[in-house]
Amino acid sequence: MTELARLSAITKSFGGVHALRGVDFAVRAGEVHSLLGENGAGKSTLMRVLGGEMQPTTGTIQIGGETVEFRDPRAARARGIAVIHQELALAPDLSVAENIFLGELPGVISWPALKKRARALLQRLGFDIDPGRTVGSLAVAHQQVVEIAKALAREVRIIVFDEPTAVLSAQDAERLHRIIADLRGHGVGIVYISHRLDEVFRISDRMTVLKDGQLVGTVEARDVTIDTVIRMMVGRPLAALFPERGARALGETLLEVKDLRAGSRVRGVSFAVRAGEVVGLGGLVGSGRTEVARLIFGADALERGEIRVRGKPMRFSSPRDAVKAGIGLVPEDRKHEGVVLDNPIKVNATMARLSAVTGALGILRRRRESRLVEDLGRSLRLKASSVDAPVSSLSGGNQQKVVLAKWFHAGGDVIILDEPTRGVDVGAKTEIYALVNGLAAEGKAVLVISSEHQELFGLCDRVLVMGEGELRGELPPERFDEANLLSLAMVRPAASALPNETRP
Repeated sequence: MTELARLSAITKSFGGVHALRGVDFAVRAGEVHSLLGENGAGKSTLMRVLGGEMQPTTGTIQIGGETVEFRDPRAARARGIAVIHQELALAPDLSVAENIFLGELPGVISWPALKKRARALLQRLGFDIDPGRTVGSLAVAHQQVVEIAKALAREVRIIVFDEPTAVLSAQDAERLHRIIADLRGHGVGIVYISHRLDEVFRISDRMTVLKDGQLVGTVEARDVTIDTVIRMMVGRPLAALFPERGARALGETLLEVKDLRAGSRVRGVSFAVRAGEVVGLGGLVGSGRTEVARLIFGADALERGEIRVRGKPMRFSSPRDAVKAGIGLVPEDRKHEGVVLDNPIKVNATMARLSAVTGALGILRRRRESRLVEDLGRSLRLKASSVDAPVSSLSGGNQQKVVLAKWFHAGGDVIILDEPTRGVDVGAKTEIYALVNGLAAEGKAVLVISSEHQELFGLCDRVLVMGEGELRGELPPERFDEANLLSLAMVRPAASALPNETRP
């Protein structure tokens, strides 16, 4: 197989910080080569070196056997290298066609010809997107398609995908994987960076693992298991990621919902969660899991049904009402709904209960706020330069810890976590799992929504399974198995087959 690029003994230092330490990495034509490691391992830095965004401190880059020096991304693009970052580099106010050919537009533009070329590229990818639409009006999945089309417009030989499915639904992720398979079949070399090991194993030919800026090893995907790769990344197997949960008596019912309904999205959902219990809510994307969480939290209007907290009926007209009743929600989209990225950590951590950091006249007590958030940060092992740092400066795992800090500070009895480890590396996942376990140990009622089935099985006391807006059944620990979960999610059972506590 032809080698398209080779990076040899790459080092990269920022002052006294060594981001990369003598890393070797190669990409072949027609392969998917996944680059793995925890946040801070050096993956993105290495790809920025390949893409010309950074120059290595030492080391060499070879393209097609020729040693090159990329002084900027344009030089790398001229050699057929495209890097598609998690934060897409598109101009939202320009059209799809303009974005695809940005930087190559002639002085006099034939708009019909430009749109025709753009449409042909998009159709090659299997999408019928109007080339005249502004990019800002497109869904994230379609924006990503535009980014790929932009790369294909330049006769690309290597495409780097950095966390491409972090914000995609399962269906959109599957379509992206089909695009990658097509590119691979045409001889393009693919570098794939993702924390989702299940999808990495589905699409990869080879995997390279970095840790603390150093190469751990490169392996053929067919020769290793997920356990092997996790050991390479963090030094322990998959089972060790989840905290031990000793048997303990559960307390009173803290949250109970009966016959929740909201159109076709949620149809007659009933269940209960007790103090000290972690209950999973599983099912396929679009099954209604997030919609149930939003109804409980008062974020969406409830058409019918009852919500009880500590046995008391509640009617929430907004999330503010739910917070007052002792319910917290860690949302699926933390960047837009969980935190205010440009605000300091301390502001985000205390916003759900300001009364704890204000005086009698409502004046903010800044020193008290800083001390309180610093204590929270230590308990959550938050890695940040200061509680005054903006949340945007943190890694994904630490941003998620800020969202958790907000609800630790709020002090509610019911915590709902929607995709709590999405876009988070394996090491940070372990820490978040321990925090979830700690919430249950404190007597909180915890509801966990996750698309990662092993996460549900490793964390939860039982798993409720949804499908088409309905609660399809319940899995006790002895039935924790992906086949059992998918069977419930995809096959509608007779009413008599539902357990009593979940039957509407």
